Amino acid sequence: MTSRRSVLKAGALSGLVGVSGLRPVLAASSQGSITIPDPISNAERQTRINAAQGMMQAQGIAGIVVEAGTSMLYFSGLGWGRGSRLTALVIPAEGEPVVITPAFEASKLAELMIMPMEVRTWDEHESPTALIASVIDDRGSAHGFGGAIALERSTRHFVAEGLKPDGGGREIISANPIVAALRQIKSAHEIALMQAANDITMAAYRANYPQVSAGMTGKDISALMHEETKLLGARPTFSSAQVGEASAYPHGSKKVHEVADGQVILMDCGCDVHGYKSDISRTWVHGGASAEQTRVWNTVRKGQDIVMEMAQVGSSFGAIDDAVRAYYEAEGFGPDYKTPGLSHRTGHGIGMDIHEDQFVVRGNDTPIAAGMCFSNEPGIYLPGKFGVRTEDCVYMTDEGPRLFSPLAPSIDDPIG
Repeated sequence: MTSRRSVLKAGALSGLVGVSGLRPVLAASSQGSITIPDPISNAERQTRINAAQGMMQAQGIAGIVVEAGTSMLYFSGLGWGRGSRLTALVIPAEGEPVVITPAFEASKLAELMIMPMEVRTWDEHESPTALIASVIDDRGSAHGFGGAIALERSTRHFVAEGLKPDGGGREIISANPIVAALRQIKSAHEIALMQAANDITMAAYRANYPQVSAGMTGKDISALMHEETKLLGARPTFSSAQVGEASAYPHGSKKVHEVADGQVILMDCGCDVHGYKSDISRTWVHGGASAEQTRVWNTVRKGQDIVMEMAQVGSSFGAIDDAVRAYYEAEGFGPDYKTPGLSHRTGHGIGMDIHEDQFVVRGNDTPIAAGMCFSNEPGIYLPGKFGVRTEDCVYMTDEGPRLFSPLAPSIDDPIG
């Protein structure tokens, strides 16, 4: 099977290596200037399409169907919302891609198109999956290429069901071995966009941290972070702040707690720069930490160090998770996913989506490769008391992992 790494080595994606057109953006919250790269270009998107087509041909796939979402953005730059009527990008194994859409949406679609592509429409009484099949048949006939139809993994079930009768007997399979293989290896330009997003989130943390005061709720802190991120020129994607006992639960609690001396504050925040995301968590204690809080924080921070030591090209994501859990168990936490301890995976892939392949979790034997990006977040949670999570994202190089954001120095200096 052709992998994206082999395509990269063959030079099919060489156009993505350089990062040009960088421009400084002045941070309105006096945190200095942050360099924002230009958005992904149509030339880069065409290179991605070419790579996908090379992999399709090697795997005997006639075409890929991609519904609205980040994979559609990845290949075409088209931002379209999903509805009951199907709009989809069809990438044939050879020839130009086609967007199919309801006829009455054609004018709106034309306004949103970033990359010039053929558009074919279907009327309300017609089958959109028959139109998909006709695109693949047309392109296949023109280039003498047959094979299965592959669906991007978020494509809805009704599309697969429709292609069974409309697809002319073609096998309907998953496009994950192609789409995920491409998306999980980030180019230099993609990494630069993610770096900008991380720089903005850290600048927002630096502006937000000294404003947190007694009596504030998690919602108050979150709102401050949201505004600081907007002032820095990025779109906030999430801004969560858990206070006190709520920090003991990875996604918080409906109970409202107020900041007070000795209360843990756990923040988890991210933003979007030209479609690419950041995801950074910080934990500290208002007014000074107890011995137990400090011990847990230091244990988590050591867990992050273990992730950095274990993350090497050719090793597996599962081995990273195993090493962190072994250390935690030796420190009296767990075992496994039990609390007090680490109840979730050690990390997740990140890019255009907050959660992407690959997951840093037990049993994931996928070899780590240069260009992969993932979070480093081995939290520890003590239900009924408090939780600690420090999270930073990394990108892999041939020489090892590189951080998008600096690891937190200490519980008393969580931002750095």
